[in-house]
Amino acid sequence: MAEQELRPQLELHEGEEIVEVIELNPNQETAEKEEDDLSNEVEDDEDDGGWETEEDETMEVVRDDSDLTFSRHTSHKDSVISASFSHDSALVVTGDMSGLIKVWKVETKEEVWSFEVGDLQWVEWHPCAHVLLAGTDEGSCWMWKIPSGDCKTFAGTGCQATCGKILPDGYRAVVGYEDGTVRIWDLKQGSQLHVMKGQDSHQGPLTCLAANDTGSLVLTGSVDCTAKLLNPLTGKVVAVFSVPNSTKECVAKEQMEDTDSNSNSVETVGFCRVLPLIAVGFLDGTMGIWDIPSQTLRHKWQLQAGIVQLLWEDHSPIIYTGSLDGAVRIWDARSGRMESECCGHAAEILDFMVNKEASVIVTASGDRTAKVFCLQRPER
Repeated sequence: MAEQELRPQLELHEGEEIVEVIELNPNQETAEKEEDDLSNEVEDDEDDGGWETEEDETMEVVRDDSDLTFSRHTSHKDSVISASFSHDSALVVTGDMSGLIKVWKVETKEEVWSFEVGDLQWVEWHPCAHVLLAGTDEGSCWMWKIPSGDCKTFAGTGCQATCGKILPDGYRAVVGYEDGTVRIWDLKQGSQLHVMKGQDSHQGPLTCLAANDTGSLVLTGSVDCTAKLLNPLTGKVVAVFSVPNSTKECVAKEQMEDTDSNSNSVETVGFCRVLPLIAVGFLDGTMGIWDIPSQTLRHKWQLQAGIVQLLWEDHSPIIYTGSLDGAVRIWDARSGRMESECCGHAAEILDFMVNKEASVIVTASGDRTAKVFCLQRPER
């Protein structure tokens, strides 16, 4: 099913706020898609009701910019920490902290596969096949072909596999670990291509990572308050980025067991898709924009609330940040100015997504709601 057909049609009419919701046809069947070489190689509850709008009169919210608010119960048995669409938007995966992973068919809302591992850290879709990669607390990574469930495992290291991503070529994955090391895996052979450890590694657990569109660069972030730029072909560190004069102290590896609310860390990183820029967001609310060729800091913003996630627009140097104060803010990386903000949540932002046209933001929050924000901004 084409992505355009799956996307709800959100339309604002002059003088009104009207949202038209188009229900998916549960009886329409999708054509089976042929998997690529890698997928061929790797070969519960009953609550499946629709979204329901919910208004909580006991919740005091000063300002709510959203067009829709959603709330529902899930069939998971613990907090859901991951949810994402497959490359063709035909499937969606959800994973909870206990390690229960479920895959659903978008068109029919039917659960087509589930599996339970140890305590889950993250789940990642393959960029061009119905293949999942997941990391666990005990350090192993699992890879499945969906929906057959054919499985491969990548050996643990005795510590958490805290973050991971399949590179754009589809045959390699980069995984960050609690001990500060980064490993690049050959997914077909199940072997390690490179291991970054020792002085080149982070001095604390990895928290996040990202890859550029070609897979030639990987950016990692850690509780040691640094972001490192890596070459995945050579396994070498290209550059190290950090922001001085932080409002909170960074955490050294030997202090991990004594962390408190005054500690700082890199929480989110990302590559701009149209300019040679990277963005790094910190728990103390600091946001830094660096130029990759010169490795110079172009802009630095200091927010009152910690930054938990950032996203770049696909076709412009516009960046979105989600914060602990429940707001999503929109920035222009060229000027360093904030364009607008989307408010309405009563708790921290846990996750958010922007559509390809940059016209809609969907957020998920610790207040147990998801909100839809329709953006109306001039052409950039």
